[in-house]
Amino acid sequence: PRSTLFPYTTLFRSVEGQKKPIRYVGLDCGESEVRYVICGATNFQEGDLVVASLPGAVLPGGFEIAARQTYGHTSNGMICSARELGLGDDHLGIIVLSEGTPGENAIELLQINDVIFDIAVNPDRGYALSVRGLAREIAASLHVKYTDPISQISTKNFPINDLGIQVSIDDPSAASVVYIRTIKGFDPKALSPVWMRRRIEKCGMRAISLAVDVTNYVMLELGQPLHAFDAAKIAGSLHIRRATREVHFTTLDGQIRQLSSDNLLVADDKQALALAGTMGGLDSEVTPTTTMLAIEAARFDPMAIAKNSRTHRLSSEASRRFERSVDPALAEIASARATSLLIELGSATYIGSATAGTIPEMTPVSFDPNYVSQLLGIEVALDTVAANLEIVGCSVVKKRSEQWLVTPPTWRSDLVTKSDLVEEVARFIGLNSIEGTLPIGQAAATLTPLQYRKRGVAQYLSDLGFSEVYNYPFVSPE
Repeated sequence: PRSTLFPYTTLFRSVEGQKKPIRYVGLDCGESEVRYVICGATNFQEGDLVVASLPGAVLPGGFEIAARQTYGHTSNGMICSARELGLGDDHLGIIVLSEGTPGENAIELLQINDVIFDIAVNPDRGYALSVRGLAREIAASLHVKYTDPISQISTKNFPINDLGIQVSIDDPSAASVVYIRTIKGFDPKALSPVWMRRRIEKCGMRAISLAVDVTNYVMLELGQPLHAFDAAKIAGSLHIRRATREVHFTTLDGQIRQLSSDNLLVADDKQALALAGTMGGLDSEVTPTTTMLAIEAARFDPMAIAKNSRTHRLSSEASRRFERSVDPALAEIASARATSLLIELGSATYIGSATAGTIPEMTPVSFDPNYVSQLLGIEVALDTVAANLEIVGCSVVKKRSEQWLVTPPTWRSDLVTKSDLVEEVARFIGLNSIEGTLPIGQAAATLTPLQYRKRGVAQYLSDLGFSEVYNYPFVSPE
């Protein structure tokens, strides 16, 4: 419904010794008459679209809504916050929508009726921490067509130039590639669309603001962590470097962090702006007045981010992905995706892009496809081998039947040996289809002369009544 405020009604309630205003709100619920409710939230204004639970509704936890007499008025329903509807932990204000019509079914509008899959991702499957990666795995398992979402993203509208914030990688071991895209005229009051907020919340994160929500959404969609800087607060250009000059740094959570010299930072010409790949800094935070943004996308060194995270006991959604290795080819594409969303939803204008570093080339693996059958102990057709490797994302060049050249995709840096490739084929065939067999040992295996001597001495001492003692180095002498 749309809300109408009645400011002439002077109502107050005491909260921790202070008086807090209670507002008497008229709601247009698409009914013949205006519906009136009492509400203590102040984060909405007249004409806003809000979510109301009418008498007869039952909220999560068995809370039944009914018309109640309070503060000398009848509250004929309740305007709801995210926590009251079970959508999140936010209870500081009610839900204010950017789209919808009075009387529309809020359950459908908020996409509440949905199925959530809780998937455990192994540490070596970092690419699966995204809809893109999971969709690829599910498509392969169900034998259905897979369309890579990056095939629908274009970067040609965001050319590299010297108009926006520039960037450099001062420490080559810190990152392989980085992209910075700058936009201006961003509307800081623009709200994230309902579909974006709901998808973010269903993935266990909290919707915050359009600029932050877009970076989180693209990370969940493609797997590339992004960070939005207030470009007006950047002095000069950005640098990916170690913390050689800084001793302390304040992160977005307000914590002052003691830095070590090997901590990886994103800094400008004067100071550190972010704990790279882990958490942004307070000095470059995007605020409700930010109109110029610099979107950072990088492929940081996994070990460097792991050290950042463990040194400061700070695990974030971004660090979890960087530690497991992010696809280096994603930085360019994901930053373009986020920029296009900010332009579309936030009325921003593109300024320019800068980049540093290069995408590492993947090393081809010389591979005999017959080795799959030899190692697994079952007969696997060569066409099946090729098809499963291509599902994974590998490029397969069949030089001859006995020798192929297989190039892993950029998001699978763990595929380096022929046994790695066999494992990929095996898991899509199904490990339960591989019959168990007993290993065949070497014929006539015997002890070495030294083993014979040691056993002979041990047996001789035992015959004399001695007992052998194992002395572990980690047990104290006492």
